[in-house]
Amino acid sequence: MTTLLLARHGLTELTGPVLAGWTPGVHLSEAGAAQAKALGERLAGLDLDAIVSSPLERCQETAEAVAAGRTGVRVQTDERFGECRYGEWTGRPLKELAGDPLWPVVQAHPSAVTFPGGESLTAVQHRAITAVREWNARLGAEGVYLVCSHGDVIKAIVADALGLHLDQFQRIIADPASLTAIRYTPLRPFVLRLNDTGGDVAGLRPPPDAEHKDGGENSTGSDAAVGGGAGST
Repeated sequence: MTTLLLARHGLTELTGPVLAGWTPGVHLSEAGAAQAKALGERLAGLDLDAIVSSPLERCQETAEAVAAGRTGVRVQTDERFGECRYGEWTGRPLKELAGDPLWPVVQAHPSAVTFPGGESLTAVQHRAITAVREWNARLGAEGVYLVCSHGDVIKAIVADALGLHLDQFQRIIADPASLTAIRYTPLRPFVLRLNDTGGDVAGLRPPPDAEHKDGGENSTGSDAAVGGGAGST
């Protein structure tokens, strides 16, 4: 039952007003660096088997803040967790893009979108999910690892875990420096946390015994609870 922690990078000077995409040299702002540091402190007591990051600077810096003070775990880069390649939209203000005829399609029917000169959102989801499956297999059933990525990539992974069509992924939120947790079992994933920006993380590593009491599946593949999580007792 591999546990994936998805962290969005912290704030940058472009987060919000501009579609940064793969623009080089976009670093964490002062506020973003503080967010990354706080995320690292929240996760300090949680053993991680790997820390993986998009190659873009804002993610690398966030991931390094999580890795700080840990021994034996270094940040590994996987380009498949990189931002969507927005092509001609890269670097443009969102207010300007909102007037583009493609904008309402991105909002309502993203599975049909290929950004001009860039990448389709279906391709983004495919590469990200492929990467998740490979990391899950590499780290094994008891693995717990963190991936630092970007809003649309995280939303695409969560949509897949929830069994949602990509056209529903705009209903999912991934705020800067937020944490989303997904546990992958032999039969299905379970979304443990979504867009979490505070709180204890100790329960994100499952107990070593075969029977889990968190509403997920045990080693036999059966549901541990009906109608929701069973809690801690």
